[in-house]
Amino acid sequence: MNFFKRLFGSKNDDESAENTAGQSPYLPAPSLPIDEQFTFNFKKNGGKFLYCEDMHEIYEHFENIMLENDWYETEVLCFNPELFPILEHNNFNFQNIKKPTFVFSTCESLIADEGSILFSSNQFKALKINELPDNMIVFATTSQLKPQKREGMSEINRKYHPNFPSNITTLRNFEVNSQAHANSLQYSTAPKNLYLLLLEDL
Repeated sequence: MNFFKRLFGSKNDDESAENTAGQSPYLPAPSLPIDEQFTFNFKKNGGKFLYCEDMHEIYEHFENIMLENDWYETEVLCFNPELFPILEHNNFNFQNIKKPTFVFSTCESLIADEGSILFSSNQFKALKINELPDNMIVFATTSQLKPQKREGMSEINRKYHPNFPSNITTLRNFEVNSQAHANSLQYSTAPKNLYLLLLEDL
């Protein structure tokens, strides 16, 4: 994913977004690479994006998020065993919790055309998005990028057949404010203050 290495965090992607936003709605939408399309739409939705080239950077960015929000010594909701080492490294309590400050999770896919994230019961069990804490940190990889939701659903079918997960949902509101809450009625999910830790694996 050369786009992330070349443009992530630079001013060029903001300028590109402004140019795209200024185009006539009657012209066909420009064909963007999947990684660039997701980044633009995800940031437009209010998501906080942290690109990581290796697991060392995952740990580093995770710790920075904790410091930024003063989330150390709080409870964490996490159902994904592959993420437990990161929490254990930072001495977090994620067993028998009563009032989690944030949820730390994997996901099924990243949907480029919406800038959204696809989840299932593999991440949240029977809990609905509205029942989760307002704060979320999601761990994903660049290989999970999909052009549209239908490709994400096809990947779920391919990966889990015949034991399909339940509670499949898409989250695309990443600003916890009055406007986002108003928009949440349209998507039937409450907005979340969401950080995405994206690991390069391609």
